Amino acid sequence: MLNADAALSVERLFKVFGEQPERAIELYNNGLDKDEVFAKTGMTIGVCDANFEVREGEIFVVMGLSGSGKSTLVRMLNRLIEPTAGAIVVKGQDIAKMSEKELNDFRRKHISMVFQSFALMPHMTVLQNAAFGLELSGVPLAEREKRAQAALEQVGLGQHPKSYPNELSGGMQQRVGLARALANDPSILLMDEAFSALDPLIRTEMQDELLELQEKEKRTIIFISHDLDEAMRIGDRIAIMEAGRVVQVGRPDEILNNPADDYVRSFFRGVDITGVISVGDIAQKKQVTVLDGEGKIHSARERIAAADRNYAYVVDGAQRFRGIVSARSLEAEMKTANPKISNAFLPDIPTLSSRDVIGDVIGAVNSAPCGLPVVDENGRYRGVVSRAVLLGALEREGEDG
Repeated sequence: MLNADAALSVERLFKVFGEQPERAIELYNNGLDKDEVFAKTGMTIGVCDANFEVREGEIFVVMGLSGSGKSTLVRMLNRLIEPTAGAIVVKGQDIAKMSEKELNDFRRKHISMVFQSFALMPHMTVLQNAAFGLELSGVPLAEREKRAQAALEQVGLGQHPKSYPNELSGGMQQRVGLARALANDPSILLMDEAFSALDPLIRTEMQDELLELQEKEKRTIIFISHDLDEAMRIGDRIAIMEAGRVVQVGRPDEILNNPADDYVRSFFRGVDITGVISVGDIAQKKQVTVLDGEGKIHSARERIAAADRNYAYVVDGAQRFRGIVSARSLEAEMKTANPKISNAFLPDIPTLSSRDVIGDVIGAVNSAPCGLPVVDENGRYRGVVSRAVLLGALEREGEDG
């Protein structure tokens, strides 16, 4: 069943290249794989019975080796390639069933695409290129230039509206392509190997640019890639494709820890888990926690002593993290005229985000006098990562590999 709350839902989607596609799908549904169907009929199944959902505001990466069907799949999502069978539902509407006019109207309002080739018009300025999609949609000149300029500002090219493509670097040209897509303010942004043609350093910069844009304004992005490092770096969730099939969908750490089969396992073999496993995945709540507030300082000292610990982590009634106290800082504060637990907080102890990957926090954890508190996006306490917890996670992953 399709989820009406998803940004995009795909159900039983097929693409068959050949003269009798229904026959090929029938054979596939009867248990033949795509190679057997080709041997029997001469028809190629490019995408086989794809089913998945893309959530609002996530970067959903589709990856696989060359020939896995990922580019065919993404082109079906806006019907640059016509689906043979199945449903593609956006905003409650099945794109696969739309007329040509309905489809064109829908694309203009809801879906933009960024290709591997920059596809810029050499005779047009940067501003004109960024506004090109709006021009095709019939948007008046003043409005489309305003929207195009705003999109250029978003991608860091606000100072180059009058430049021409041949005056820009490859990375800057791809930024223009991204600005052209953003100018339409799409509900869904499709990116087909968008950074693959760029040099490694520029490619990393563009990945950073995309993540920064996503941080400022959440968009639903479907990103096609053959690069595992890229997928792990930018993807909220990843779909792995093989021979036209969507083999597994999940968060990078979920797929890494529980691969669906040997094909997926081979993809992730040798992956540096320090760039995949998040701090929130390993945080532990075994440390002493106490409530902030008046009169709590004595109970905090008693709890630390009873647990034979040196530190306690202070939270409020909504479990938002407030600070760290030690046995020594509490003793010193209790000697003052009006002791308060907040005055005993240890200074200069960093807080970790649950979304941080462990590779980014190793230095901070190793240099801290105590385990570091982990909080979610709302500031709620998720637990502690200490040197022992970090080492244990690294050792477990090393054994699994």
